[in-house]
Amino acid sequence: MPKEQNSKPICPQPDGTIDYSEFTLEKSLDLNMKTVAQIFQDDDTLITRQFANQNQSSIKCCIFFIDGMVNNEIINENIIRPILINPILCSTNKLLEMIETQVIVTNDVKKAQSFADIVEAILYGDTVLFVDGVSGALIINTKGWQLRAIQEPDTEKALRGPREGFTESLLINISLIRRKLRTSDLKFKFRTFGTRTNTQACICYLESLTDKKILKQLDRRLKKINIDGVLDTNYISEQIKDSPLCPYKTIGITEKPDIAAAKLLEGRVALLVDGSPVLLTMPYLFIENFQSGDDYYLNFYFASFGRLLKILAFFISISVPAIYVALTTFHREMIPTPLALNIARARQSVPLPTFIECLVMLLVFEFIRETGIRMPSNIGQALSVVGALVIGQAAVEAQFVSAPMVIIVAITAITGLTNPGIKGATILLRYLLLTVSAVLGFYGYFFGLIGILIHLLSIRSFSVEYTSQIATYRFQEMQDSLVRTPWWFMKIRPKFSQRNNVRNSGNGDSQVC
Repeated sequence: MPKEQNSKPICPQPDGTIDYSEFTLEKSLDLNMKTVAQIFQDDDTLITRQFANQNQSSIKCCIFFIDGMVNNEIINENIIRPILINPILCSTNKLLEMIETQVIVTNDVKKAQSFADIVEAILYGDTVLFVDGVSGALIINTKGWQLRAIQEPDTEKALRGPREGFTESLLINISLIRRKLRTSDLKFKFRTFGTRTNTQACICYLESLTDKKILKQLDRRLKKINIDGVLDTNYISEQIKDSPLCPYKTIGITEKPDIAAAKLLEGRVALLVDGSPVLLTMPYLFIENFQSGDDYYLNFYFASFGRLLKILAFFISISVPAIYVALTTFHREMIPTPLALNIARARQSVPLPTFIECLVMLLVFEFIRETGIRMPSNIGQALSVVGALVIGQAAVEAQFVSAPMVIIVAITAITGLTNPGIKGATILLRYLLLTVSAVLGFYGYFFGLIGILIHLLSIRSFSVEYTSQIATYRFQEMQDSLVRTPWWFMKIRPKFSQRNNVRNSGNGDSQVC
């Protein structure tokens, strides 16, 4: 006799999850159809299709799928048509197995173990097949939703090198990484996050290079995540990062498969999330904020010069406003006399103190920058340039701010845009140093720098020192930090990779001209 449990109303729990353990797969096709209909009650996107074999009408089948998420051609030609026209001569006990192995023409078919598997498969674009008289079901891969084409990410434009980027499809992103690393040493482990979204994620790593301690830490932190929905990698990043309140990034992000492959080759771990083109990499070091993919596709002299410029730009962006306020407020004797007279003449009619003047101008620039980002690209760029010119010129002519302050803010803004990956920390440190310099002058500025340095030295990323490739006495560990040495010289991987596989490619036979 069929169990009565399938006729019970399905009541979701407060977090939106449904306990499917009380529902079992029955031999009756009608009961299984009623259960699926109850689970997807008031969902008009669920498509139900019943049919029977034309040679044996007793073999009745039913398929379920979500409209718009499947490939209709696969369903029509590879599932329905073979079952309809092929003679099926088999006992009921082996009917499902015969359909799986000899009738259905698809490359991915598996048996469902429970209604939980069935619901998850239907919601992810698969088709579920029920057969009358069989207490089981088949899950058939028929995914066919529309995807964005592979293209170069806008946030990581390359001068040279690969130009393909990740998409919102997890499987496509995995294939892009697999193309770069064609080795069985590359491992993928799947996870599911979100009690309502049931979002799939994938952990990627090279087994022989990755430190198992890092993997265990990541696994432990991922198990603690309890959230109703995950729509992007940042949902996970904020819950597994070291020092959650730290302004610096301790988990890397990228949208390019070549950069992801390079990180994996250094012994890092990557995390992909379905629906997001952004990949996470762990651990992440401070020097990576100033590295880019172009560094490894250009001449090492030019790449090293560009990296040093980025480091200098970061220092200038956080320091110039603080130094200017400290000099003009507390240490005027340190300014050359002609320059001091010019600054005093320019500030003669300005009503605001130097600190307030600088703070207001920096905030105005942030407003303009944020507006330019949110506007359409063709309008946003023009708005940013024109807005800055018009507001700056009008403010100086109205003697609301001084001309030197406009120059200081312009230098700060330009150098700040050089390192978009560390934008948040740059803004916070800039205001911090500006405030302490306005109170204590150069003493406050240097106290602030010392505090920043101590904080940097105390940060860890998955137990790896955040400044490990900078604060070291071993030259080999600095081969890809402040500068990028030639490929033939970079023979060891970062020290957080496996100790039994530390040598990198390079024969050292290159001759110095």
